Amino acid sequence: MKFRLLQFILIAAATFSLRAESLVAPDAKVQKLAGDFKFTEGPTCDKNGNLFFVDQPNNRIMEWSTDGKLSTFMQPSGYANGMMFDAKGNLIACADEHNQLWSIAPDKSVTVLITNYQGKVLNGPNDVWVAPNGALYITDPFYKRTWWDHTNMLQDGQCVYHFSPDHKQLTRAADGFTKPNGITGTPDGKTLFVADINAKKTYRYDILPDGSLTNKMLLCEFGSDGMTIDEEGNLYLCAPGTFSGVTVVDKSGKQIETIDVPEHPANVCFGGKDRKTLFITARTGLYSIQMRVKGANLAK
Repeated sequence: MKFRLLQFILIAAATFSLRAESLVAPDAKVQKLAGDFKFTEGPTCDKNGNLFFVDQPNNRIMEWSTDGKLSTFMQPSGYANGMMFDAKGNLIACADEHNQLWSIAPDKSVTVLITNYQGKVLNGPNDVWVAPNGALYITDPFYKRTWWDHTNMLQDGQCVYHFSPDHKQLTRAADGFTKPNGITGTPDGKTLFVADINAKKTYRYDILPDGSLTNKMLLCEFGSDGMTIDEEGNLYLCAPGTFSGVTVVDKSGKQIETIDVPEHPANVCFGGKDRKTLFITARTGLYSIQMRVKGANLAK
């Protein structure tokens, strides 16, 4: 009896220790990699771990290489915002200048994928997730831009859209948001997460075989600008109004980690040679921290 009790205590202690282990690598600290930008956003990494991000008001896409070199990848960039690489190495970008979605090939040639929904220009594609089958999920909130001629929202709602894997059909996948923003999904293509930034909530959906969404469920009472997911299924949220940092929640929506950042983050992604570097775009700066875990949804 005493042996079994001791065994139970040891197992419980080991389980608690495992759960309490930080996602951040031992002794790792947030580091500033570069600064003097106007507003950084849209981080995503290519198959080699090189980081691409936008300095949106300056209308340019930047590259931070795995050997620590900063360069301009494209300028002008259509005032690109959220971005993600697809399986073919194309950089899918929410091109804010004319409210379009672009595919930027490795040779920097641009293909415009989306120009409108049912004959009306989108509000302003903000963030994008590339599903394993090649389908695209896009958040379309309305943020007035200084480079626009119009001042009113052009769609009748701020919604999430699904773009079919053959890039031929655009449909509304989810609505009822105050302002959908951050978006990501699981690498098996079965679950989608969407943040309603103004409502301070993040939702999860089941993805059906045809790409439509079902079983909407509140995951947590945190909104988010950009977001990413790690190999353990934890979500990394840039939640406004909480603190100047990244909030991490587990699969159940429980807050399990916070990562302080000198400036308020706008977006996050995993990359680097080992895929364990968490890159953080935060206002005028680019930051990183070494993690214990790898990211999910990595370009291959």
